[in-house]
Amino acid sequence: MGDNKMAMANLLSVIMLMHAIVALSSNVRGLSKNYYMKSCPNAEQIVKNSVSTALQADPTLAAGLIRMLFHDCFIEGCDASILLDSTNDNTAEKDSPGNLSLRGYEIIDDTKQEIENTCPGVVSCADILAMAARDAVFWAGGPFYQIPKGRFDGKRSKIEDTKNLLPPSFNASQLIQAFGQRGFSPKDVVALSGAHTLGVARCSSFKARLITLDSSVDSSFANTLSKTCSAGDNAEQPLDATRNDFDNAYFNALQMKSGVLFSDQALFNSPVTRNLVNGYALNQTKFFFDFQKAMRKMSKLNVKNSSQGEVRKHCRCLN
Repeated sequence: MGDNKMAMANLLSVIMLMHAIVALSSNVRGLSKNYYMKSCPNAEQIVKNSVSTALQADPTLAAGLIRMLFHDCFIEGCDASILLDSTNDNTAEKDSPGNLSLRGYEIIDDTKQEIENTCPGVVSCADILAMAARDAVFWAGGPFYQIPKGRFDGKRSKIEDTKNLLPPSFNASQLIQAFGQRGFSPKDVVALSGAHTLGVARCSSFKARLITLDSSVDSSFANTLSKTCSAGDNAEQPLDATRNDFDNAYFNALQMKSGVLFSDQALFNSPVTRNLVNGYALNQTKFFFDFQKAMRKMSKLNVKNSSQGEVRKHCRCLN
């Protein structure tokens, strides 16, 4: 497994070099693929190396980085507001109950410090987070996708804003509506939900399904979930059978009524999204293609420009 990861990391280096050579500037709200080509040409390589080193030590952090990007972009846009620490007069997003289980902050901190040592005051924390999540997807076996850079770091991070985070109790219609308000299609919803091919869920996020005897759960899988929860609310259940590998096993699990979260299984229960689940379960290449398109869209959600944000010196505090 280690050799495969190293091979993918080397392949990523080649792909990134090719993109650097042939990249065309694709301006979207001030973003471009080659934004740091002159000001900090080593930025992407530093991020890739930092992520690779961290994930070799702890592969479970891949899921953490991807989830962190979701939780950042859905609140105030992709502006690294999730990285700000609380202060005496403000409780930040990261201290919301829905964010307490986020992991991987130290990867962003270490990467930012290394980049600051090379190119001080140039690369935003928001760009570092977006690149780190992308590299985590590829490191875990998923598709590599290029993203434009040039995001600025937001100056607002308030716990009350996290009311817009999506709870695991949402059904497909609620998910489609919430994502739709941000410009995402039902196909984007299902593809992005496929990120749950990585990581775990805590018992507290799915135990309600056991109490109410949710009929959409396979009976033997319900027993598995019950055994997990016997260890308490913080006990962890892998979201699919290959928790550290980015693949389409998540969609196969939904077909077998073995989705851990209600919001996951709801995608198979709904006639609006069931065919998409079936398609991705059958064709991993199609899932990867749609996922990378949806992630590029996600990474450009409500980005800040220079008049709305700043480039933080440290990701945990404002300048």
